[in-house]
Amino acid sequence: MSNYIFTSQRLGFRNWEKSDFKKMAEINSDKEVMKFFPKTLSETDTVLFIKKMQQQFIEKRFCYFAVDTIKNNEFIGFIGLSEQNYDADFTPCIDIGWRLHKKAWNKGFATEGAKKCLEYAFTHLNLNEIYAIAPKINIVSENVMKKIGLKKVKNFMHPLLLESENLKDCVLYKIENH
Repeated sequence: MSNYIFTSQRLGFRNWEKSDFKKMAEINSDKEVMKFFPKTLSETDTVLFIKKMQQQFIEKRFCYFAVDTIKNNEFIGFIGLSEQNYDADFTPCIDIGWRLHKKAWNKGFATEGAKKCLEYAFTHLNLNEIYAIAPKINIVSENVMKKIGLKKVKNFMHPLLLESENLKDCVLYKIENH
């Protein structure tokens, strides 16, 4: 596809399109995919999320990018960068994150995609540092953070997750542009 902002070996990264709404809503409504979030997201929540990402891309040249597999041009979710502005001693910051359809799990896509997003962040956007945040119980995401070269900074109580007993204790990782 010609509308990719960049690609990795197996993935294409792009801004969001209207055709992604229903597919992302399906991912956001899957209880297993969303088990490390306070709740699943509705179609309305998903539309608002995608519009926010589209706007952030226009303003900043980054977002949680819509991601396709290059081999079959199939949308599998998002991997990318987003501004975080909640009340914490490391915000505002730019974090790296991912959310993939279950059929795309255990194939190395999150690691491959996140590495490429870091390269884009440091090489094309000249960003100085990228953070990653996840609930402490989300070992899979923490492992991806380690694989892509981020180092643990600390554990912290996430101010947006204080109502979720099992999610509020989070890990913070960081990588700096060298």
